[in-house]
Amino acid sequence: MTDTPTRADIQLIQRILPHRYPFLLVDRVEDIEGTSRAVGIKNVTMNEPHFQGHFPGTPIMPGVTIVEAMAQTAAVMVGTTMGLADREMLIYFMGIDNCKFRRKVVPGDVLRMTLETVRGKPGGKVWKFRGVAEVDGEMACEAEFTAMMDLPA
Repeated sequence: MTDTPTRADIQLIQRILPHRYPFLLVDRVEDIEGTSRAVGIKNVTMNEPHFQGHFPGTPIMPGVTIVEAMAQTAAVMVGTTMGLADREMLIYFMGIDNCKFRRKVVPGDVLRMTLETVRGKPGGKVWKFRGVAEVDGEMACEAEFTAMMDLPA
């Protein structure tokens, strides 16, 4: 048996990620399977600041924030599994590959992001992930990305 959580609520997410409003883009992470797979949930709401300018009268979640939400989900998966809560971890993008956007994401949508680790291991700094973001079972975005996780000494 293991004591590693298989879910992360917003309190645990905030203990792992350095991000805060308006850039904390994941509300919950569930189905955490070690460092191999997890599902993140983002409830998209009209009160998010990017909707003021993207686009007035036709609010659409920017694609870069969808990719960022997927990256935050991956970081929570790794951070939860490796016990990195309260460790002041920083995460940096190193690359984004094969990114495609398939549908608009608008206020009221629930973005469901499934992330898988392509490369990376506990203790390693550089990780590569593959993610798919869906709304109501319809693909909104898919991407691969590489990130570096930096822990203070």
